Amino acid sequence: MAVRVLVVDDSSFFRRRLTEIFNSDTHLNVIGAAVNGLEAVELVKKLKPDVVTMDIEMPVMDGITAVKRIMQSNPLPILMFSSLTTDGAQATLNALEAGAVDFLPKRMEDISQDRDAAKRQLCARVRLISAKGLKKAALAATRPSIKKTDPALVKSLTPIKNRRGGYRLLILGTSTGGPVALQKVLTHLPATFPLPILLVQHMPASFTLAFAERLNKLSGISVKEACDGDHLQKGWAYLAPGGKQMLVEDQRGAQVIRIIDSPADQTYKPSVDITFGSAAKLFAADVLAVVMTGMGADGREGAKMLKNKGSTVWAQDKETSVIYGMPAAIAEAGLADNILPLDAIAPALMDSV
Repeated sequence: MAVRVLVVDDSSFFRRRLTEIFNSDTHLNVIGAAVNGLEAVELVKKLKPDVVTMDIEMPVMDGITAVKRIMQSNPLPILMFSSLTTDGAQATLNALEAGAVDFLPKRMEDISQDRDAAKRQLCARVRLISAKGLKKAALAATRPSIKKTDPALVKSLTPIKNRRGGYRLLILGTSTGGPVALQKVLTHLPATFPLPILLVQHMPASFTLAFAERLNKLSGISVKEACDGDHLQKGWAYLAPGGKQMLVEDQRGAQVIRIIDSPADQTYKPSVDITFGSAAKLFAADVLAVVMTGMGADGREGAKMLKNKGSTVWAQDKETSVIYGMPAAIAEAGLADNILPLDAIAPALMDSV
């Protein structure tokens, strides 16, 4: 059965363009279109689509407000279209926090220089997020967050099978669903967290600075977009800049970050695999790595390198992952020392370091 799609945009040209692209895919069917957020809220109630694609800036009611209304009344997967600007980044992060599942650039050439490839990627993304269905969207919208570190909750949800203590670095790798997941984890870590943290989130270059600033405002720990030459410090989290790769190396006895250009053939910029592999070389058995929600398998090869050195790898569980791709690749390869629900990750970290 084809995925039923509602297209929301105030531009008639963009609505027609998306409708043509989606209807060219035999697995997708556009069942309606809305010109503003208010109309979208009403059409979701009436048409009951499987997926909504949503513009951010619209008259009458903007996309962020519409996402909030839809997730309160008729939760379902919503894909945002965003401009790759500083303002677009802030608005997109607000939409994700409101309940949207994922986002894509509004310009097709920002998805891929090959227009046919861009269309295929767009259709594939809509099919993928629709697989989560109403149950997952509702879960993401209503699942309570932990207000404080609660070791009892950790023990009730999963056994802690990894060692306690002895780590020198924590790395979190994420993709689709990652911005909200990272926020949930980092905001429950205290300013006294005893390890430096590397964050690798698949995100455009124009978004990572805004995301780091948002996390820094919300978290007890300090968060920044990583810069070449940053010295790793306890209680600091360093977000890999979009479009680049983040490595770690020794510099006269100090552990520093290196930001390098990404190889042309590298799919993910930044890549979890590359950061994991670099950490395995420098820290050997002293890394705690967590692979969370995201599509694809980025992180699996790097996790193998970490495991070969004796480090510990965790994966987020299927039920709380927006997209169970990256953590599934870890679990299915037998690399996970622990499989945890999202709400249990921060308490488990505090119980382990």
